[in-house]
Amino acid sequence: MSKKQRIVVGLSGGVDSAVSAYLLKKQGHEVVGIFMKNWEDDDDSEYCSTNVDFVDAAAVADVLGIEIEHVNFAADYKDRVFSEFLREYQAGRTPNPDILCNAEIKFKSFLDHAMKVGAEKIATGHYARVRLNETTGLHELLKGLDPNKDQSYFLHRLNQAQLAKTLFPVGELHKTEVRRIAEEIGLPNAKKKDSTGICFIGERPFREFLNRYISKEPGAIKDGTQLNTKNFGRTVGKHVGLSFYTLGQRQGLGIGGVKDKGAQRGAGEHSPWYVARKDIEKNTLWVVQGHEHPWLLSKELHAQDVSWCAGHAPQAGSYGNKSRYRQADSACEFFATGDGFELRFPQSQWAVTPGQSAVLYDGEVCLGGGVIASMQTA
Repeated sequence: MSKKQRIVVGLSGGVDSAVSAYLLKKQGHEVVGIFMKNWEDDDDSEYCSTNVDFVDAAAVADVLGIEIEHVNFAADYKDRVFSEFLREYQAGRTPNPDILCNAEIKFKSFLDHAMKVGAEKIATGHYARVRLNETTGLHELLKGLDPNKDQSYFLHRLNQAQLAKTLFPVGELHKTEVRRIAEEIGLPNAKKKDSTGICFIGERPFREFLNRYISKEPGAIKDGTQLNTKNFGRTVGKHVGLSFYTLGQRQGLGIGGVKDKGAQRGAGEHSPWYVARKDIEKNTLWVVQGHEHPWLLSKELHAQDVSWCAGHAPQAGSYGNKSRYRQADSACEFFATGDGFELRFPQSQWAVTPGQSAVLYDGEVCLGGGVIASMQTA
């Protein structure tokens, strides 16, 4: 941008947003920092790092010579993100609250607040990019240049109004370069560890956290490994409540000692168990042995609650897709439907999970996506 602007940066206390603020100030913009407080149920717990993060953000603002404001969005977060998060878990699905947090808080509540204090644009430390397509006049959401840090998956619900007002300064950089810049200019959080926890609860034991909000109804864990055999449907353990498990989960099942001789698809008696299905009506958790069991492989999915960056669905055809964050793009055929869209895969996808998001890509351009409602196994 050649024009100097008033830009409000979401300072999280992390190094990515700190370097974003530095880069914008270096370009000559008037930069103001805002620290977002999105959770306050247990500020004093060992896992809630809000207070520490604010101290770090304030220290960064001091070094950069910019103002910082502490803004509380906890009420908005509880109403618009956390309540939906709990509803999904109670229905047996596995939601991604970071996606909803971006759409509802960071690029809605935060954006609205920034505009009220005179911002022309907002900026965050996400690894993504925004480009104005001169031909269509549309703002496009692009992948970050660092393939290991790209966060466009989490931002796919952003619309044209939000993209037009948003900057992602570190999206053009690799993480190693961001760290180098932070050390070079003496930022106090240059070596701070990246946060890997869910956006609002930090890096605490997840099942312990859910216990506070979701009632537990234990039930049977059944073996679905060998179809049409006497072992099919045998009880191999007890689950603590279907909400606490996700498809493809391998750890924390408590059935490691159960053997299944002659398991199919190359799964021997000591092969790990995976969560493969949830039967909500019968409160049964189905597990299988073998990473490539047919119940874990999907050849198509149906998604609802769709959101497209351009404001409309793309044309039917071949695209790239991510049905979970940590995966390479997979080829798919896209078809819009009355209530969402379908994706069909030439190569079956592993552990496609209802509640997660299926995000569509045309090369480096993130088109948008929807919430996985159902899938058809191989």
